[in-house]
Amino acid sequence: MTISLLLAVSIASTLQSKPNVTDAPPRIANTRGVPSATDVRFGEKVMLFDGKSLDGWTPFLPGGEDPAGTWSVKDGVLVCTGSPVGYIRTEKTYDNFELRLEWRFDPEKGAGNSGVLIRVQPPDQVWPTSIEAQLHSENAGDIWNIGDYPMLTAPARTEGRRTTKEHASSEKPLGEWNQYRIVMNGGELKLFVNSVLQNTATNCQVQPGWIALQSEGAHIEFRKIELRPILSQAPSPTAAE
Repeated sequence: MTISLLLAVSIASTLQSKPNVTDAPPRIANTRGVPSATDVRFGEKVMLFDGKSLDGWTPFLPGGEDPAGTWSVKDGVLVCTGSPVGYIRTEKTYDNFELRLEWRFDPEKGAGNSGVLIRVQPPDQVWPTSIEAQLHSENAGDIWNIGDYPMLTAPARTEGRRTTKEHASSEKPLGEWNQYRIVMNGGELKLFVNSVLQNTATNCQVQPGWIALQSEGAHIEFRKIELRPILSQAPSPTAAE
């Protein structure tokens, strides 16, 4: 074999062994199970709490007490004394949305209980038909079914009206701000506590409802309450974000 032929064979072999640099990376399915900007089409963000007043909210206390003794605004924070039992709800109703809010308990006053109620149905009462995203200390991420709201939850973690969260508590120490991310999209509900997916529900009855914050015996504070309406479901993504 001549030298030129040997050289040609060597070059051909080298080219065949190199990967094709124009090949696209493998397509990776989105396995997080979380509606994201590529999964759904969002509407304009709505600030449910303006940090200055209770505009857009309606308090309900079953005994007709003065709500000023329960709900107030201080330094951009919505403060709830926890007494008497009741709730404050949005004046408008919402069906499909991503809701984000922050909450904390006062370490000097101790741990306590509250909850975020979604798809709340009339009439106002304690407690109204709704789905509760639990805020009880160490149990944030639990789901409570109030008024036999039509929905399906994990049977192995459900006892009565309560479906316990899937993982150990992802809450921060008392006094620090926690974040709830609640995605209510059609019949599917997802609860994230400080970015940890703690619970899900399916086949939730689709209907507009109020969003409410409970006064349930404990001092609790809220801030940065914002909502993005989900306008439509996009085709399932086929590539990672």
